[in-house]
Amino acid sequence: MPEKGLWLQNIIAIIWDFDKTLSPGYMQAPLFREYGIDEEQFWREVHALPAYYRRAGIHVQPDTCYLGHFLTYVKAGRMPGLTNAKLRALGGELELYPGVAEMFARLEQTIETGPFREGDLHLEHYVVSTGLAEMIRGSRIAPHLSGVWASEFIEEPAPPDFDFDGTPKEGPIAQIASFLDNTTKTRAIFEINKGANKLPALTVNDSMPAEERRVPIDRMIYVADGPSDIPSFSVVRKNGGRAFAVYDPKSEQHFAQADQLQKEDRVDSFGPADYREGTHTSMWLARQVRDIAGRMMKNRKEAFERRVAPGPSHIEDRAETRGSKE
Repeated sequence: MPEKGLWLQNIIAIIWDFDKTLSPGYMQAPLFREYGIDEEQFWREVHALPAYYRRAGIHVQPDTCYLGHFLTYVKAGRMPGLTNAKLRALGGELELYPGVAEMFARLEQTIETGPFREGDLHLEHYVVSTGLAEMIRGSRIAPHLSGVWASEFIEEPAPPDFDFDGTPKEGPIAQIASFLDNTTKTRAIFEINKGANKLPALTVNDSMPAEERRVPIDRMIYVADGPSDIPSFSVVRKNGGRAFAVYDPKSEQHFAQADQLQKEDRVDSFGPADYREGTHTSMWLARQVRDIAGRMMKNRKEAFERRVAPGPSHIEDRAETRGSKE
């Protein structure tokens, strides 16, 4: 008989934004330092691009037009030799909030030891960001990640009449391969949900019953810092998952922003971007992981009891029992 179910459904997923969530700054900062680029000037130019191109009747996406501007800087010789390998190497310089890497490992151990071990449950971490995938892959948390959704570059574009079986040539980045904006982040959630990231034959648009999906959304926790993640917060919470907003503990403005998200019922809770053991944020996340794991174990037990009938047992002869006692 064929096995029932495409996936074991033994996964809990925490989906993380990156900038201002795991890192106090923007991940492009090491790039600017490496090439001596004025960071403030670069972002002023990026913010002016939509209005600049609108004069020619061209609409550009504000969330991702910075990618094209990076390519402009490379082409102009301002960022010579910028390759995907260099982006990954510079990812090692990314600053993280206190306790991030240790917390990833600690949360994984929460369900892989103790009472949840017998259930073969596992925790997976994902980053879904409008930033640069190669830099995230080069960061200190990369060994803990099961997947990264972010923007990527092509180095040497395939020319006309290219060899279909050939290998792309290496060189400075020259084209945008893919990008995420704050709305298309939700696509990544459904790819994780269906397991499209683990089985290339699957696509996010494939029809799949809820009980066949790899990571049901009610077993997801989405962690991010601001209003731009409201679409993702909404998708996760609407489907039974949990949403948590973090704020820079040094910024009253960021605190007020996270507080407002909770007041508007956009998130379940919020806390400082301090992930050291014993902090509010670390304890909240650990509690949610345990709660979800406990619910998974309870559901399994109930399913087992429904499907497995007790076996036959010997029937005690009451008359003989009475006689033996007289």
